[in-house]
This record gives sequence, structure tokens and C-alpha cells, in this order.
Amino acid sequence: MTTARLPQRTQTCGELTVAHVGQQATLVGWVHRRRDHGTLCFIDLRDRAGLTQVVFNTQAPALSAEMVKSLRAEFLIAVSGDVKQRPPAMANPKLATGQVEVSATALQILTASDTPPFPIDEETELSEEVRLTYRYLELRRPANFERLRLRHRLIKALRDQLDAHGFLEVETPMLTRSTPEGARDYLVPSRLTPGKFFALPQSPQLFKQLLMVAGIERYFQIARCFRDEDLRSDRQPEFTQLDLEMSFLEEDDLFRLMEQVLTAALKTSCGLTMATPFPRLTHRESQEQYGTDKPDLRTDAERRAPSAALHCCWVTEFPLLKYNAEAKRWEAEHHPFTAPHPEDMDLLEREPGRVRSRAFDLVVNGIELGSGSIRIHEPALQQRVFRVLGMSDADTERRFGFLLKAFTFGAPPHGGLALGVDRLIALVAGRESIRDVIAFPKTQRAACPLTGAPAAVDPQQLHELQLRLITTASCT
Repeated sequence: MTTARLPQRTQTCGELTVAHVGQQATLVGWVHRRRDHGTLCFIDLRDRAGLTQVVFNTQAPALSAEMVKSLRAEFLIAVSGDVKQRPPAMANPKLATGQVEVSATALQILTASDTPPFPIDEETELSEEVRLTYRYLELRRPANFERLRLRHRLIKALRDQLDAHGFLEVETPMLTRSTPEGARDYLVPSRLTPGKFFALPQSPQLFKQLLMVAGIERYFQIARCFRDEDLRSDRQPEFTQLDLEMSFLEEDDLFRLMEQVLTAALKTSCGLTMATPFPRLTHRESQEQYGTDKPDLRTDAERRAPSAALHCCWVTEFPLLKYNAEAKRWEAEHHPFTAPHPEDMDLLEREPGRVRSRAFDLVVNGIELGSGSIRIHEPALQQRVFRVLGMSDADTERRFGFLLKAFTFGAPPHGGLALGVDRLIALVAGRESIRDVIAFPKTQRAACPLTGAPAAVDPQQLHELQLRLITTASCT
């Protein structure tokens, strides 16, 4: 081990080709595999760009045989040496660097490594507990790194496309008030206002509507969202949405724009092509033809072919409301800010179950990828919808008075969409679980084995927040 300064790296472990033969190279990376052949030791050196074979001659005077023999999996080392062409029979066509190797003349061990709990160089199946406890090691596996790189490229391509269409990226608050939108909120106690709470946003829904009132016209955000709900493969307590909103539009305008943005971003980031325009089905047509509001338009043959185009369609005219028999009241099918269909406006109070909405879903291969709607922008209509939902005027004012007030100042017609970024990347990457495309996901019990979260906090912190814990027994 040495504390000398890090040597200057000349190339990554995925860069060297026959064009570099005869040159000196200095590489820095992790020991991926080791193979001993008498006095020769072969190391596959790995960094995020790829692998390079390094050859150590333990009898070379410039090398310490003892140091070479001490190398183990995941040691971080720096190596200098001559780039040489491999004999044709020894070339590895599967590697970008497979025609060359580095004949080492200098070795520096930067950091030793304990024996990893699982092999990094093999795609062995691991339990979720092990995977997530040592997620930083699992991410060293090239396939996992490639998924994060795909995520980066796709999000960048979405940003570039929306920028080209005149959208402005605006961040909205992470600490806001609790306005339940279908799932439980994550609550954050306020130290400065004891007994009151912030909530982490389930979506930026109200703020993006307020941005339309502000005259932004075209907003988007790669938004972090939080929902305290039971988890499954396509759900996480914290997740990422492509959130956008536009003023002065109808459904057709938003559909055309999203098709352009999505197809161009997928083509740029990962070479996927998609046929446009996407088919459109009303909610009733989808239920009648496919028995679901998430239709899979692929043929049986396409479902069996993993490389088949991961088919898109729009499902429109969802019911505005659904009846909760247990609570004996009407609830919003999507959220209470969705505009009713103009033709059904007179049914709102007398036959609310027949009212269609201006809500729509983007469905890909039977999976809901995004959801949106044309919004209510008139205070009187919004008040009507709240009343049908059983909210008193006092409740409405307490919870949404700031929104209704904003609508009195010339609010423009507007609508938008939230698209699940994690689901999109999982579809493109061919993964069943969105956990595979998130850097540090939670378990199905919304826990983080790596950090131990959620965890108990110091009693002093609770005291400062004027909170105390109660046992289950004391709640009954």
C-alpha cells in the first residue's frame, strides 16, 4: 500500500486499441479477474468504461513480485506499461480492448479490498437483502452501470427535446402542505411551528397549475415524488416523473407533442424507433375490446420476442368519478383538478357516475407509463367538483383556497402529463422491476438495508419537534 499521489491516468480501461500499440499507458481500475500462469500473472482491470488485460511478469526487476501476488478481486490499482498487440489466437473479440494488452512496468496499490460478499465478475442471482445492503458493490457490475448510463442518456434526451419545444424547467417545493391525492403523504414535522407538518409531494400537481397561472405556458421538471403506499415491482416510495404542463392546448396538441418528444428521445438515447401517431382508444372502447384500461396491443408473437417494440396507445375519456361504497361518497378517478368532458357538464350533480373526464393515460405494452388531463381552470367549476366530492365550502377553502384564489386572476386553460421515468427506463432496459434502474432503491417494505433507514432518532430531536412516540397498545 502506498500514500503516494495518484498517477496521471492516460486512458480508461475501455479505450486502448491497436492504434495505441507501442505507446506507454497508465490505467487505474479495480481488479476484475486474476489468472496466474507461472511467472506471468494476467489481470483484467476494470473501470466504468470497460476492461483491459494487464500482464505482470513477476520476475521483472521493476515489479515487486510480492505486491503482484497480493492482488485480489476489487483491489484498486494503478498500472503503467507498454501497450502491446495480443497474438491473433489470444485476442478477445467480445471486448473493445480485446486486441491489445498492457505489459506492466509499474504497479501501485491504491486501496486494498476485503473479499466481496458476492463475485462482481459474475451475474449471479442475489437476494434482495444482499443486493441492496451492498448496492455500491452491485453497481460495479457492468450491466448495472449500463442501466444508470441509459437512465442518464434518456433523461438528457428528454430534457433536450423539451427545451427545443420551448419548455422551461422549473423546480417546485419539496416541503409543501398535505393535500392527499390518492395515496398517503409522507409527513415532515415543523420545528418552528410545533404541531404542524409539511408533506413531501406526491406530485407537483398544484404548483405546476400555479405556474400556468403565472404565465410560464410551458413547464417541465424531472420531479422527485413521494407516496406512502404498498409497494410492488413498479412502485417505490420515492420515484421520478417527467412532469409537464402547457397552457392554451387541447388533448390533440399534447398527444402530438408527447409523441414527438418521446420518439425523438428514445431514438437519440438508445436507438429505439416507434411508429406515430399512437392509436387512441376511449376508456369504454378499451374495456370492451381488451377488458382493461391498460391494453396491450402486441400480438402473441410479439409478446414472446423480447426485442419487439417494449406498442403505445392513448386511453382517453376516463370516468371523472368513482363511487366509494364503503365511505358512501364519490371520489376522483384521477384527481379532483381534472376537467369534466364538456358534453357531460350537466350530469355533474345529478348523475356523477356518467360524467366522462378529459383525463388520459399513455399505455405501453399493457403498462401505464403516464397519466394526464386537461385541468379545471375556472374557480366556479372547481368548486362544483369539490362539492360533488363531498367537500364543504369551508373544507375547500382550508385545503385549496390558495388555488381557487389564483384562478380568479385570469387563469389560462391548461393541461399536462406526468410520465413515469423509472417505468420507462425499465421498459427500455427490459427489466421487470423499476428497482433495477434506480441507483439506491428501497425494499418492498420501503426500507433501505444499506443505511438502515427508516431508523429511530435521538430523543432530543423528538423533544425539539415537541413529538412523543406512543405504543400500539396506547392507540387502542
